[in-house]
Amino acid sequence: MRFIAGSGDALPWMVIAFVAAALLSLVLTPAVRRLVMRQGMVDRPEARRVNVVPIPRAGGLAVAAAFLLVAAVFLFLNEQQGWVRVPFQLSAGELAALLLGGAGAAALGALDDYFNLRARWQLLMQIGLAAFAVALGIGIEVINDPFGPGVIRFEGLLAAGFTMFWIVGMMNSINWIDGLDGLSSGIALIAAVTLALISLTTQVGQPLIAVLCFALAGALLGFLRWNFYPAVIFAGTSGVQFIGYSIAVLSILGSAKVAVALLVLGVPIIDTFWIIVRRLANRRSPFSPDRSHIHHRMLDLGLSHRQTVLLIYGICIALGLLSLLLSGVNQLYAFVGVFIVFGLILFVPARGSLRAEELEADAYENGGGARR
Repeated sequence: MRFIAGSGDALPWMVIAFVAAALLSLVLTPAVRRLVMRQGMVDRPEARRVNVVPIPRAGGLAVAAAFLLVAAVFLFLNEQQGWVRVPFQLSAGELAALLLGGAGAAALGALDDYFNLRARWQLLMQIGLAAFAVALGIGIEVINDPFGPGVIRFEGLLAAGFTMFWIVGMMNSINWIDGLDGLSSGIALIAAVTLALISLTTQVGQPLIAVLCFALAGALLGFLRWNFYPAVIFAGTSGVQFIGYSIAVLSILGSAKVAVALLVLGVPIIDTFWIIVRRLANRRSPFSPDRSHIHHRMLDLGLSHRQTVLLIYGICIALGLLSLLLSGVNQLYAFVGVFIVFGLILFVPARGSLRAEELEADAYENGGGARR
């Protein structure tokens, strides 16, 4: 891994964006908490939730506001002053997709936080957001060929479809891993930092994207102060949709860093895949809640809430380091390896040693549980 020659010039702005977003999120989160409590937007205790007292949700609005404000101000000033070089592949429409789409994701997610919409309506909103991003120029056109030295190219409707699948899939992966205090926000923080670092390497060479990723990481860190166990506020659908959308788009901007995001976010992505496979295999809706996520398995092994979250953080950091050290094709190979291992952990036991009723949400008591 080698950094580009101009990475040092971007470092001060990365730090400024990170600190500004962190402080803003740190201050905004208590204000959002008071607001959503007055509106009755709270997660009340039940069998499939971790909280034993009502906890306000929609804390992701603070993350979204902090990131969008810092990113918008930096992009405006950078255009005037030229502090950080803008990648030639990056268009104004793509940046608009990041900011406007991110705001839309948070706003539409807030509707679910307030009205508790059905899963089908959430999915339709996600598809609409993905289509909006594609319409503004976001697209995955090239990925490394895992079976050879070349690349696989996508064009036209195939590129649009694959891009929409990536964005919607990322939003749902972050949503479904949001089962323990601080879990989704911490994983996203690790992913944002990893994407920032890979953007500074000669492999990618996009310091502007690194600044934006650090702004997102800062917003997540400020929120994590209030969201880590024991949480006083949850990210809510507004948070997970905004986070998933933003990471998905940031991994595409300039030149696609999909393989990096795929590996560093291997835990939520693979967890989501095997959860869907297991539910369909049991002739259940893929959106039906249960306690069969990877964090449930760790809790069942006797780990505490905090230990489970920290262990998953550690796995994500290790995967992030792998994504920085390996080439594009090897990143995909590493992802496949993790995919198989997680499949053995998540799928095989559910088919054998565990009874179906043990995976139902009602089987989970106060020790923890997914909110999705």
